[in-house]
Amino acid sequence: MRLPSRDGYVTLNRNAWTGENFPLASLPARRNEQTHGHAIMSKRILITGGAGFIGSHLSEWLLREGHEVICMDNFFTGSKQNILHLTDYPGFEVIRHDVTVPYVMEVDQIYNLACPASPPHYQFDPIHTMKTSVLGALNMLGLAKRCKARILQASTSEVYGDPMVHPQPETYWGNVNPVGVRSCYDEGKRCAETLFMDYRRMNGVDVRIIRIFNTYGPRMNPNDGRVVSNFIVQALKGEDITIYGTGRQTRSFQYVDDLVEGMVRMMNTEGFSGPVNLGNPEEFTMLELAEKVIEMTGSSSKTVFRPLPLDDPTQRKPDIRLAKEKLGWKPHITLEKGLEKTIAYFRGIL
Repeated sequence: MRLPSRDGYVTLNRNAWTGENFPLASLPARRNEQTHGHAIMSKRILITGGAGFIGSHLSEWLLREGHEVICMDNFFTGSKQNILHLTDYPGFEVIRHDVTVPYVMEVDQIYNLACPASPPHYQFDPIHTMKTSVLGALNMLGLAKRCKARILQASTSEVYGDPMVHPQPETYWGNVNPVGVRSCYDEGKRCAETLFMDYRRMNGVDVRIIRIFNTYGPRMNPNDGRVVSNFIVQALKGEDITIYGTGRQTRSFQYVDDLVEGMVRMMNTEGFSGPVNLGNPEEFTMLELAEKVIEMTGSSSKTVFRPLPLDDPTQRKPDIRLAKEKLGWKPHITLEKGLEKTIAYFRGIL
């Protein structure tokens, strides 16, 4: 199947394995039919990075609510496989396009997710990573201004760097190395937040900013270098599980469905621009995560230790009091339940 776009065609092989070949009607039901007390009306919604891990789950959610969804992706880290099961449904459109180049269309809402998010991917071409965050934000903000659309920026907990405040509230300004190997991502996202707030102040653009903490679930790229996918893939293959540093550094892991619910609530909440943390405040060491993955996969893998990468944070945990207050949101899916679903996904593709 070939879907037209303004700069060419996206070819979709419907015979390819997607991991989730099922009708949209059979997707998991949402917890309710309203978002934070507001009835949902059909809208035309653009998702940049819509073929990515998070973007594809967000696309499902919004289609289920009856919206039109335009998935824009340059397919650098996004995958056609992630959205194959959506392409037959009315109201879903795919456009191959890079957000660093302006694009003109008419939309009601924009979710700006476009940007490589794992270290191997965003460090592959750090200059383009920075361009994606900065020029992409400028182009999407310009589109939102022209359309009078509401726009949500998917920022990141990486804006806190290696935090000296724990857990991290939105008022914390962070401890970021501006010239390190991770800076293209961290500083790019910080710059995008600045642009969003300046467009709100100077041009009246209706903006929303979320800061996403470590997220996992089905459709993660098995080669993206993130800790959950790394551990699961290594365990299922019976390989040694690689732990960087002592393994006592901590992270907080949220399942993708919880994140998507928080994103939609933020987009549809009136009178609050953020930024707001979206993450699961349950904290685990890398050793605890490795042990849990080995146990749940029944693997015979052993743990091996490697030097900690440069500027890798020693701890990360969200303070989500603001999300609870403003959005009525908190994560519901435990690490065990989320890992169960994620392990099942990876068993199916390895």
